[in-house]
This record gives sequence, C-alpha cells and structure tokens, in this order.
Amino acid sequence: MKLCLIYNYAQHYRTSIFRLIDQEYKCDFFFGDSYLNVKKMDYSLLNGKVTEMPTKHIFGWLYRPGIQKLLWKRYDAFILLGESRSLSTWLFCLRARLFHPQKKVYFWSHGWYGKETKVERIAKKILFKLPNGGTFLYGNYSRELMIKEGFNPDKLYVIHNSLAYDEQVAIRKQLTASPIYKVQFGNDNPNLMFVGRLTHIKKLDQILHAMAMLKEKGQNYNMTFIGGGETLEDLQKLASELDLENEVWFYGPCYDEKELSGLIYNADLCVSPGNVGLTAMHTMVFGTPVLTHDDFSHQMPEFEAIHEGETGSFFKINDVESLAESISRWFAEKNDKREEVRKACMKEIDENWTPQFQIGVIQSVIR
Repeated sequence: MKLCLIYNYAQHYRTSIFRLIDQEYKCDFFFGDSYLNVKKMDYSLLNGKVTEMPTKHIFGWLYRPGIQKLLWKRYDAFILLGESRSLSTWLFCLRARLFHPQKKVYFWSHGWYGKETKVERIAKKILFKLPNGGTFLYGNYSRELMIKEGFNPDKLYVIHNSLAYDEQVAIRKQLTASPIYKVQFGNDNPNLMFVGRLTHIKKLDQILHAMAMLKEKGQNYNMTFIGGGETLEDLQKLASELDLENEVWFYGPCYDEKELSGLIYNADLCVSPGNVGLTAMHTMVFGTPVLTHDDFSHQMPEFEAIHEGETGSFFKINDVESLAESISRWFAEKNDKREEVRKACMKEIDENWTPQFQIGVIQSVIR
C-alpha cells in the first residue's frame, strides 16, 4: 500500500501520529509551509519522502501548487485535510473522481460544526461527498451531524486527536502529590488552573469574574494561568480590580513537559470558558478534570473527552453565574473524590485519545 498524506502543516503536536503512519505504510508526506505561529515537527523523524508546499492565498481561497500532479503518481490512497476553503483540495477531489476513480481518497477533518450557514452547508455537502473513501473525523458529535445531513455512516470514521502521549505517560508514572499550590498561595483553597495561550477567544476574564462572585459568598479558590499571550496584562489588571491578586498566579509560559505535568497533576480543576481544544487532552492525561461551556457547535472536538460529573463538567456559554455555580457544584460533589476523578480522566485519554487509537482506526479503513 503506497499512501500519500497531504496536510496543511506538520504540526509538532502531531509528530507521534505522523510517525506511526510512517512506520505502518509506505507514505510520502506533503505539508504546507506555514500555519499561524504553530511549532513545526522535525521532518528528519520521518522515513518517507517529505515535501513542503508553499501556501498561497487567492481571493480568500487557499491554494498549494503541485498537489494536482500527485494523482498521476503511483499512490494507492490519499489522505487530505478536508479544507472547504482550499481551491487545491476541490480541484484534486474533482479530478480524482473523474480520472482516477480506482484510487482511494480520504479526508481527515473536523467535518460538521453545527454552526454552518446555508451556503456553507451546501458547499460542504458537495465537498465531503467527493472523497470516495470517506472521512476521518475528530469526534462523534460531528459524525452524528453529518449522518443527519445525509452522509453514509459507513464512510465516517471517528479518529479523535492526540498529543505526545507516550512521552506524557512516561512522565505521568513518576508524578507524586506536591504542595506547590499551598506554598504559592499559603492556603488550602481548591486550585483552578488554565494552560495555553492567553487569548481573547478563550474568554479567561470570565474565570476571574466567577471567582469574585464566589468570594462574595465566602467560597475562596486559587487560580493559576500557565501561558502568555495578548490578554495577560488585561487579566492582571482585572485580578487587581476584583481584589483577587492574592488568589491568582500568573505562572507564565512553560514548555517543559515535566514541569507542566506537576502543575497540572496537583491542580483540582482546569477551567476553559472558551473552546477547550487540546487543553482538555493535556490536562486530563495528567488526571485533572475540565470545565468548559456547553455550546458544542462552538466547541473543539476534544470536548467529547469530558463526561459530565466524571471527567469534568459544562456550564452555560457566556454565563458567568452559571460558571460560578458549576465551579461551586463540582467541588461540593467531588471534593472527596479527587483520586477517583484523576483515574477517570487518565482512563478516558488512554482509551480514546492516543496515536495508537488513531493508527488503529486508519488501519481498519485503509488496508
């Protein structure tokens, strides 16, 4: 089986799954040359041929030259990122249907979000029926939406997502309880945390407002922000205005996984008021549950790792009172079940959100 993977970028956090694909298939990789400020993986870790493609922007459309000619090369199957705004993807799939129907084409995509406009729905219905092999999806939520839209369920494969799982598990085995937060804050309050870029889309100010509400009711919490970003100064100012300076720790960016693991493991609850994304996997693999909003059409697929009352909880989107109530309720119900929750979080990641899970799905489809 000769496989060709055409992807928008070689994201560093996808290194593990790309390496497994490289080990299991004779695969050539074609990656876009840029994607925001995301760290790129080390190409030397792959044995297959790696080609970097320039990413051009044409009237709001993405185009990567050189993709079309790959159809005439000796590949049995192709995996493409299902980008609806990619002109090269549309052309590739149309040509594959017309001139190379014997070659299998698959998408690897978010699929449906549930917030598509009428025009987007029409376009997506056409695009996602072009790959004759089907689509690998990040979650069951998207799969169910696509089935309702009339897509064949037998060609929709849930593949989830993954991080550097093997490295994280090796670190996890060495973790022990630490008084890091008691030393920092000088109290025994429950410890909230967030890890990731401090950006507006994450709506992190809602955490501080919720903490202030709870403080007025005599419920005190500590909050640690691990990361830097555009909203850092605004959050620092808000913490001061709400008289939370002694309860909020701006830890700053941290890229050392061992250091991060200790901070996550010893926290009690990760709070992510905006879309949760990879943060859910990163915190849960080290045993910390996640609280995020309940509007799944505006979530990232990783919200599916959160099982209400077991590995985390949900609050009403953009409702600070609901956020405060959810924090309070979580600790009222789970205060004496920290170890039980820790094990549930780890189990969810171990079983469903690993490179091994992903390659198993790929192998079950592409034989």
